[in-house]
Amino acid sequence: MPRAGLDAAAVVEAAARLADAKGLESLTLARLASALGVRAPSLYAHVNGLEDLRRRLGARGARELADELGRAAAGRAGSEALSAIAEAYREYAKTHPGTYAATQRARDLSASPGGAEAAAAVVDVVLAVLRGYGLDGADALHATRAIRSALHGFVLLESVGGFALELSVDDSFARLVAMLDADLRAEARPRSSNRQTRRYRR
Repeated sequence: MPRAGLDAAAVVEAAARLADAKGLESLTLARLASALGVRAPSLYAHVNGLEDLRRRLGARGARELADELGRAAAGRAGSEALSAIAEAYREYAKTHPGTYAATQRARDLSASPGGAEAAAAVVDVVLAVLRGYGLDGADALHATRAIRSALHGFVLLESVGGFALELSVDDSFARLVAMLDADLRAEARPRSSNRQTRRYRR
């Protein structure tokens, strides 16, 4: 019999705690069942195996990340908004390393309940920030990929001790964000100039 009070949300929450404490690869049904005080087969009443559990964990992480980025960006625009969401992204990855790792399996999210919507919510926050730079459409989506790649690369290296020099990692991160800001402004400038040119020709 399933344990009273145990449901899919509680199982995923426990999985998040385990993954964040021990790493995503340490998350197994046996370890999770032990943490919950149940037998491993009991978990199948709530999730369809380990891969389903990891997909659900990724969806949970994406929802949390979208909320964090949205709060960070609220009331801000341009470089200030970019810096705020970058810091929020880095902090979430540090605080929830296992859950964050699960969010990176983008194709898996689409197979999880609410996963596609959660992933889209993260992208929507970034797109809103990019509109402040005058970027939209395919240009904004390419820029979103560039931002994600830069931030993920940094937090991944930081998480495995990849920065060994006696130099402030915080300063390096701030400079990375500043370079992204400069690139976004440069990317948007020709489009702004073209719009001005078309306006004068009318």
